[in-house]
Amino acid sequence: MRGAEWAAAGLPAAAAAVVGLVRGRSRRRAFARVRQREEVRERTGPREAGIGPWRRVASAVGAGLAAALLLGGGGGLVVGVMVAVGVHRWSARVRSPTDRRAALEEELLTRQLPLSAELLAACLGSAALPSAAVSAVGRSVGAPMGPRLVAIGAELALGAPPELSWVRLGEQHPSLAPLARCLVRTSLGGAPAAGPLIGLAQGQRTAAARAAHARVRRAAVLATAPLGLCFLPAFVLIGVVPVVVGLTSRFAQAM
Repeated sequence: MRGAEWAAAGLPAAAAAVVGLVRGRSRRRAFARVRQREEVRERTGPREAGIGPWRRVASAVGAGLAAALLLGGGGGLVVGVMVAVGVHRWSARVRSPTDRRAALEEELLTRQLPLSAELLAACLGSAALPSAAVSAVGRSVGAPMGPRLVAIGAELALGAPPELSWVRLGEQHPSLAPLARCLVRTSLGGAPAAGPLIGLAQGQRTAAARAAHARVRRAAVLATAPLGLCFLPAFVLIGVVPVVVGLTSRFAQAM
């Protein structure tokens, strides 16, 4: 009877151990898949390179020579030099598809940062585990913020140091560096993270509003520039030219 009682008492503990082992393996596999995707992205990223420096120089020289040969003479040479300089400067501003995708991703991350910070503040303020809170917020927000927070939550659940995880996130994505610094400070100091996260969200929204107002003012200036270019010749022809012609005719009669 005692053996049966011991077996009955040991079965729940054994089952719990097996369940914990299975969950640990699934978490480790998920973390390994995330790391594998990051490594593949790092390996395949540099393949899509933009216009290199030698290609920029070659294209600029080719365009300049073509313009010089087409026009000919000293004027063609001057125009060829100007065309070469213009092509070189323009090609330096051309970005590769990888750079364009990275810039778009950083812009989307900046837009999602205030809402994500507020959700993290609410989850962490409810006494939830950091790994569970980060994973819940990652599943709530969309891409590209969501998958990154889910990956951080998986790392924290597996026992990774929070400081290293957040610092690496800030290094990979500069737009998330304020969030990473905030969470690193609260993790090292032990203070509640809800207040700093709320302040971060408010600061990001204020900065976004200021940037939007600056873009609106710039758009207004750019919109009035064509009108000025249209009215300036009319003003010169109607207001300045008659005065100059009248003064010139009077001066000629006086002579």
